[in-house]
Amino acid sequence: MAILKHIASKSANYSAAMDYLKYQHDELSMKPLLDEKGHMMLREEFLMDGIHCNPETFDIECEMLNAQYHKNQSFDEIKSHHYIISFDPKDKDDHGLTGEQAQAIGMEYAAKNFPGHQALVCTHMDGHNGSGNIHVHIVINSLRKCDVELQDFMERPCDSRAGYKHHLTKDYLKHLQKSLMEICERENLYQVDLLSPSERKITDREYQAKRRGQRNLDKLNEQIIADGLTPRNTIFQTQKQYLRDAIDDAARTAKFPEEFQSILMDKYKIRLTESRGRYSYLHPDRNKNITGRALGTHYEKEFLLNLFAENAKAVEENRTVPKENTLNDAEPTSGTDSYDESDPITILFIKSDLRLVVDLQDCVKAQQSRAYAQKVKISNLQQMAKTIAYVQEHEYGTRENLQESFEEVTAKMHDARKELRDTESQLKALNEKIHYTGQYLANKAVYGQMLKVRNKKKFRQEHSSEISLYESAVKYLKSQYSDSRFPTMKVLKEERDRLTVQKQAQTDTWYYFRDYQKELRTVCSNVDSILGQEQAKSREHSKAHMCT
Repeated sequence: MAILKHIASKSANYSAAMDYLKYQHDELSMKPLLDEKGHMMLREEFLMDGIHCNPETFDIECEMLNAQYHKNQSFDEIKSHHYIISFDPKDKDDHGLTGEQAQAIGMEYAAKNFPGHQALVCTHMDGHNGSGNIHVHIVINSLRKCDVELQDFMERPCDSRAGYKHHLTKDYLKHLQKSLMEICERENLYQVDLLSPSERKITDREYQAKRRGQRNLDKLNEQIIADGLTPRNTIFQTQKQYLRDAIDDAARTAKFPEEFQSILMDKYKIRLTESRGRYSYLHPDRNKNITGRALGTHYEKEFLLNLFAENAKAVEENRTVPKENTLNDAEPTSGTDSYDESDPITILFIKSDLRLVVDLQDCVKAQQSRAYAQKVKISNLQQMAKTIAYVQEHEYGTRENLQESFEEVTAKMHDARKELRDTESQLKALNEKIHYTGQYLANKAVYGQMLKVRNKKKFRQEHSSEISLYESAVKYLKSQYSDSRFPTMKVLKEERDRLTVQKQAQTDTWYYFRDYQKELRTVCSNVDSILGQEQAKSREHSKAHMCT
């Protein structure tokens, strides 16, 4: 399967890219390998060609073109783009792929998709990290050298003119992936659908992090073994891979989102968050969530909900027992027999699908439609049965016990909201301190220069905005810190990170008690409907009397 990889470089050293293509490098440290005399060693087998340039003077020609158009002169500009086409290792044996054929594909691909650019095309036959797969490197100068005809994939008219820079958008990347798939299909090579999202998305950054982590872990384990001990871990796991493994394990048995969330938190200390219809996960060692999209399609909400539905269906099918067995073996159980106080999941509140019982006398639609009224009656009977089961399961002996629980949860909800607001106020004040501290540091040098010059009035007029910002920042900071010892930006940001994590935890707590209180309110209302409307009306009358 051929895959396409892109790297944007801001380095002005074009020679470094040439050296990597021509000479042997350590794949972990990316440093060149030297011989006994300290000279770089050529790669054993490679092919190199140039487009709109001589491959041996690619670096000099790029620098000359940049100077001609006065582009790529600042440090933050992208100087070059590096595309890598990696073919499947099995293509060599199954389809007879050779280095010459791969080089021809690379030249065709570069000329077709990067017209007018100086390009260096190099094919390595040794494979990356000893994998043995043939792959092609295409390095282009970000600045276009020649005018070309406007192509369909070009999004702007200037994308065909000399002196303008190459830019990669999502649509352009899709075109590049589609172009590679078409070439591989034409050449009868192994290929996967590059346009479809990956089920388990592993970026190059994560891949490199895993390699570095595994290398460091191996060195540490060597020392542990040398000391006569047994290493506890032999395989390094990235934070994203930890999330994938945990989600796979939890989703294998979960039948609904709340159970999935509980398993992740109790077993793996992973916090699940849903925002704008998408799942994100907080690793126990991180302060920032990782989205399901970053992990792969198998970790997004839509796929997981379908999996939960399949798990629930499978459980229901397994629970189905023949009637002759149920008559002989079934034993009546009360609603509280299945409650296990030693199980932390059963103690936690899990939101149910309980809904309010509808009052037919106040429902205009039910009075107008006899069929709708019948439907409401059936729904009311179902909700009443669920309410009775709920009361029995949670052991509410009287209506007063239920009211006490409701009031207790309401009080906890208000306390949680108050704590959240306090943290939000602290965070707001801290962000203001960070703002003025940054303003103070940014203009401190200008104010120091004013103190040193002779004509301070003229200097102040020339730098009035910077000095005004500095003085206002100092005034604010002195009002906050009476000893005039201002904290560093690092200390302030660390405190902000701590408060952000605290705010997230308090938000989750508030949501928890808010949903719990809403559900108990529904139970209370349904119980009043079951006991009789007179009690409910008397309460409403007393509340109205108190308000007046």
